[in-house]
Amino acid sequence: MKKTILTTAFCAFCAVASVAQEALWSGSQVTSPVVNADGTVTFNVVAPKAVKVEVTGDFLKPVQIDTPQGKVEQPGSAELVEKNGVWTYTSEKLAPELYSYTIRVNGMNILDPSNAYVNRDIASLTSIFIVTADKGDKGDLYQVNEVPHGDVAKVWYDSPTLKMKRRMTVYTPAGYDKGKNYPVMYLLHGAGGDEDAWTTLGRAAQIMDNLIATGKAKPMIIVMPNGNTDCQAAPGAWSAGMYMPSFARSLNQKAVATMDESFPDIIKYVESHYKVAKGKQNRAICGLSMGGGHSFLTSKRYPDTFGYVGLFSAAIHMGGDAQKSTYQRLQEDKEVQAQLAKLFAAKPALYWIAIGKTDFLYQQNADLRKYLDEKGYPYEYRETEGGHIWRNWRIYLTEFSQKIFK
Repeated sequence: MKKTILTTAFCAFCAVASVAQEALWSGSQVTSPVVNADGTVTFNVVAPKAVKVEVTGDFLKPVQIDTPQGKVEQPGSAELVEKNGVWTYTSEKLAPELYSYTIRVNGMNILDPSNAYVNRDIASLTSIFIVTADKGDKGDLYQVNEVPHGDVAKVWYDSPTLKMKRRMTVYTPAGYDKGKNYPVMYLLHGAGGDEDAWTTLGRAAQIMDNLIATGKAKPMIIVMPNGNTDCQAAPGAWSAGMYMPSFARSLNQKAVATMDESFPDIIKYVESHYKVAKGKQNRAICGLSMGGGHSFLTSKRYPDTFGYVGLFSAAIHMGGDAQKSTYQRLQEDKEVQAQLAKLFAAKPALYWIAIGKTDFLYQQNADLRKYLDEKGYPYEYRETEGGHIWRNWRIYLTEFSQKIFK
């Protein structure tokens, strides 16, 4: 039995190695993926020794799996068909979008050997491609176009609150040096992410370049900090070395303070190193999942700091009994009630909540909206199809950025 398992694993390895070798050295390397004129996409994999080849991606019908947090969507899969050692699959017509996928050869996941474009999401690597049909559609918005480009920098700042130097990503719009002072959007990532997430998975720079160039969004600075308060930077970008990133924490070190407690350190650095327009009317804070929770906490801790607040599929961080609903805990937590009262008394120009219909955090956000409704606190709400996915968060960034600093 053991010999059979080892033989099967070895054959799978040989098939995968053959794919990679063909891609690197063979003169017959295929092109993959191919975005066809009719909106379908063809995948080609050279694997003459493979028994079964599949493609798994978010362009296929998703499947739902049960997790401790509830049902979560996973990408679907499809089998490729072999002819003369080349395995091929053509999708249905796809809507304009950025898609991610992996190839599975004899049960082993690999990146597409013929596609150089890759994203990292926590510890998972996926190949990516973009489909676009018309100027201004989502695919066009997420790709690099011939428009004036902003700059993206990785900068280090001092955080006395967290007792360490930390890294963040800062986007400055095209023409920054020639302009006057700019408003600032603080854009926060989710659990398992880092300061690279919004520029890679979120396509933040491309989205903002294209929106600003067409006059749909005001030129602004975007600050993307690292929300993991137990570390300094993205994996491999600081002295902890090349550790394996995880969903919950970077190194499971105990942080000396929370993200919301340390947020003034970020603002202080930005407003002393960049051409920034001061005042709450020139500051926005928003984020996805954990970053939405950080936006919730930070905005209510500093009620007169941000004129615009965006919660994207937010994890509503609350104390109290975890067995109780978010609404029940909101009803019982006098401190949070007082903080929210001060926040809305300060009259933010926009408090924006967005979430997908099948997001596992849907009920938390519904509970928050119920509480806000009962208090008469004004907010805007956006509900989309789908769940806890980057496809939604790119939409939310696109829409939120067009609503602020008007």
